[in-house]
Amino acid sequence: MSKSGANIGGKTDVLAAVEKNEKYHGGEAEESKENSTDMANKYYDIATRLYEYQWGESFHYAHRWKGESLRESIKRDEHFLAMQLALKPGYKVLDVGCGIGGPMREIARFCNVSVTGLTNNEYQITRGKKENQLTGLDQTCNFVKADFMNMPFPDNSFDAVYAIAATCYAPDLYECYKEIYRVLKPGKHFAFHEWCLTDAFNPNNDEHKKIKKEIETDYALPELRPATKCLEAMKQAGFEVICDKNLAKDSPVPWYLPVDASQFSLFSLRVSPVGRFLTHILIKVLECVRIFPEGTHRIQTMLEKATSELVNAGKKEIFTPIYFVLAQKPE
Repeated sequence: MSKSGANIGGKTDVLAAVEKNEKYHGGEAEESKENSTDMANKYYDIATRLYEYQWGESFHYAHRWKGESLRESIKRDEHFLAMQLALKPGYKVLDVGCGIGGPMREIARFCNVSVTGLTNNEYQITRGKKENQLTGLDQTCNFVKADFMNMPFPDNSFDAVYAIAATCYAPDLYECYKEIYRVLKPGKHFAFHEWCLTDAFNPNNDEHKKIKKEIETDYALPELRPATKCLEAMKQAGFEVICDKNLAKDSPVPWYLPVDASQFSLFSLRVSPVGRFLTHILIKVLECVRIFPEGTHRIQTMLEKATSELVNAGKKEIFTPIYFVLAQKPE
């Protein structure tokens, strides 16, 4: 990595993106929702490194059995998606909002398929390509830098499409799903996990509204939507919804346990008070010596606050990060 964090965004860009995001969600800016894409992109230049430190290659929560490790549950979750899509060897698959490609590589190995990962974040692509080479999957897994609201693929290009906690960043769900519908072959499937509000969310409850706003701000989301809106947008885009389920409801281990600072585990050491204190010091030092760009510490603080809000929302059951939907494009 070069000085001034050139590989993960310049100092001014990162700090400006953080401040712009705070103003946008605070109602102090005039930006439209379309600008949320640019904010999220700069935000994730830094957040990606912090997520890797916390999660490894796959940045998502999962349904989890007792006695099952977090990593095992994440891999099983990715296998579950692959099986729901009825993937077969040789299929061309699209991963919408792929991050650094952890799920992509797992699914490619599990089903012997070719996976194209779509992201508009250059840093994630750089990291993902290195991992593809290290794992010997650079011939079957590739990345395309583009906005999933306007994908550079012909109609009917893919045998299957999936998204894991990605389309929540779409400024318009209908337009996003319509674009996915366009590139998917007739008769084939689209499956996704989404961050959603549950039926327990009360839009007239001030505490619920505050939690929702904090999550939107700290994760640079344009809007946190009810699960019902996802289904409506899917049907409006032309999909036939086969099934939908909040996987958090019957998870024997709460999805938020790995990031719940009140519960001790080896994984949660990093989110414990001591772990957070040490992380803050490390990031401040790296900012001072210009290895990390200015704004990194602020994003880390935002993520910690946001994680606390996620845990709070999870305990109140007003939010789920694992709302599952399987749909089909008609023949």
